Amino acid sequence: MDEKLDIHTAIKDTLPTVFGYIGIGIAFGIVGKAAGFNPLIVLLMSILIYAGSAQFITVSMLASHSPILSIVFSTFLVNSRMLLMSMTLAPYFKKESLSKNILIGTLLTDESFALGMNKLNYSGNKLSFRWFNTANGISYLTWIISSLGGALLGNFITNPEKLGLDFALVAMFIGLLYLQMISDNATSTLLQIIVIAFTLILIYVGLIFIPGNLLILLVTLLGCGFGVVIKHAFF
Repeated sequence: MDEKLDIHTAIKDTLPTVFGYIGIGIAFGIVGKAAGFNPLIVLLMSILIYAGSAQFITVSMLASHSPILSIVFSTFLVNSRMLLMSMTLAPYFKKESLSKNILIGTLLTDESFALGMNKLNYSGNKLSFRWFNTANGISYLTWIISSLGGALLGNFITNPEKLGLDFALVAMFIGLLYLQMISDNATSTLLQIIVIAFTLILIYVGLIFIPGNLLILLVTLLGCGFGVVIKHAFF
């Protein structure tokens, strides 16, 4: 990464995350096909819902004939963390129009958010609409194409876990976390390690008592609050 915030730089910065989208997108397409949905339905889900984990949940709930309201609520709950991410990004686009802010929020993903937070370390704590919208657009198109490809391959691949496709997204987030740590010169490495350890403990303990989808939102709030408190108290 560098300090530039143009379209060409956005393409270069986003390319490393593309492989994660391809892996998990193909996995979703295969799962959707195995659940009995044709490639067109899988394609429309990726275009209209565009939420990786929520799409997996939607497929399973539709296959089990769950009520529509239950599916809508589950999708909202899974993606409620996007409200926090959007609020975090909003101050960097105060000078942009409402329509541009809506576009960024609509196509925002965990990966593009992490990419944007990492970019701040190189760009003097600035983000541009051109850079972020390009990153979002590449992610969106890659997800759509990959999920359609997975649906078409569904007749030939019945077990995506054997190919390690289910680990693609996890591997990408590990890479993004590593890049964030080594590039953030303003935050102590010890502080970062403490917050990461705290987050891991919360997740480990929380999974015993709290549903995974709700746990993501809860750990995000507690982890951020914990980081702010110990930073001002000890760092």
